[in-house]
Amino acid sequence: QEQVVESGGGLVQAGGSLRLSCTAPKRSTFNIRNMRWFRQAAGNQRELVATINSAGSTNYADFVKGRFTISRDNADYTVTLQMNSLKPEDTAVYYCNVEYIDSDGFGFASWGQGTQVTVSS
Repeated sequence: QEQVVESGGGLVQAGGSLRLSCTAPKRSTFNIRNMRWFRQAAGNQRELVATINSAGSTNYADFVKGRFTISRDNADYTVTLQMNSLKPEDTAVYYCNVEYIDSDGFGFASWGQGTQVTVSS
């Protein structure tokens, strides 16, 4: 695998749940630092949803606090986003962003292709 790949999007009714997954490729000499989920609704800018660092510390945008949970598995290079109590305004394409860093401090980020989440009212 050479690309960041997301899965788990779909159509759900308001109040329902979805679980997004993202798998990142292993990069020789690089570790993964932060893993993030962004989203972009039609006509809007891409916005940060949640972040998890290599130690498992998390941060959430105010508009998802208490409803979404981000987690990661460092051994499998995966990050998930559990989304509960979904609202129509959560409708967007969700993107996974992975930060790589090497022992010299050189880093770069990779994006997935996005997965569509649609919440009907």
